[in-house]
Amino acid sequence: MGAGRLDRGAGMTGVRLADLSAASDRATIDAFLADHPDATPFHRLEWIEAVESSCGHKAHYLVAENGVLPLSEVRSRLFGRALVSSGFAVGGGILAYDRETAQALAEAAWALAGRLSCPTVELRGGMLPEGWVRDQTTYLGFARDLADDADAELLAIPRKQRAEVRRALGFGLTTDIGDRDAHYAVYAESVRNLGTPVFPKSLFAAVLDAFGDDADILTVRRDGKPLASVLSLYHHGTVMPYWGGGTAKARTWRANDLMYFALMRHARTRGCIHFDFGRSKAGTGAAAFKRNWGFNAQPLAYATKSAGASRKVNPLDPRYSFQVKLWRKLPLTVANQLGPMIARGLG
Repeated sequence: MGAGRLDRGAGMTGVRLADLSAASDRATIDAFLADHPDATPFHRLEWIEAVESSCGHKAHYLVAENGVLPLSEVRSRLFGRALVSSGFAVGGGILAYDRETAQALAEAAWALAGRLSCPTVELRGGMLPEGWVRDQTTYLGFARDLADDADAELLAIPRKQRAEVRRALGFGLTTDIGDRDAHYAVYAESVRNLGTPVFPKSLFAAVLDAFGDDADILTVRRDGKPLASVLSLYHHGTVMPYWGGGTAKARTWRANDLMYFALMRHARTRGCIHFDFGRSKAGTGAAAFKRNWGFNAQPLAYATKSAGASRKVNPLDPRYSFQVKLWRKLPLTVANQLGPMIARGLG
């Protein structure tokens, strides 16, 4: 595979493992992603390499004449081993121009998993291969176009939610860009309150460093104290608020409502035309919140192949109910110490 755009020759499905130390392979992957309309931030080399450098999950990249597949080799004593596309992502599955190539990439991923002693391959989105176990009911995606300006954006929000945004705008809250420490403190408190362990701070730092101008942090404050904060990704004219949350006081001051409205305005100044509200589990409060903003839910399709039982990393799984309740009661300092050691194995 030489530098430049991939050859789309019909029927050419030869798959190989890219050499990520070779500038020519990296350039060709980047060119392919720039050209394909369904590419996401999670297909980027920067993503899987940030996961590797911060959490130790080795990055692999399969390439074919008409498609690509990024993979993270996840190894965890708690959650087992898996080859995941992509690690810590809600997308990043097979990106191809034809079904034949997609199937070839899936078969190559399964063969690679065998060589790496990973009993499971997880594909998140993209073209799904035939014969794999599919899940199209657990997760929903929410996305829509941005309005032309702030006034139109406010009117595009359904009446009840629009009233909450107007209330937030009247509280004298401020927003700023770029405070990594504030973001991590807010996010860590938010996920502890939900009963889940926080990701390592190094993961956020690695993504921000790797993505450069294609990622940033927006924080909402009252009297200088952070109430809500979100790390967002930017790709092909789309903004995706990816890791966000609020403190216990955020609800009182409608800080999350202001945060997402402010992000819509901020993203528009960056030239974005599309807002991807990200993934939520069906039937959850997070999914209902996004519907309240006028976003329609679209089922997300994932595929898994396992030699035996597949990994279970969904915190809504009944088997984790006791652990979730216990985690919510942990002091924040304890949760922040233990959380990264657990969460880095989720992938």
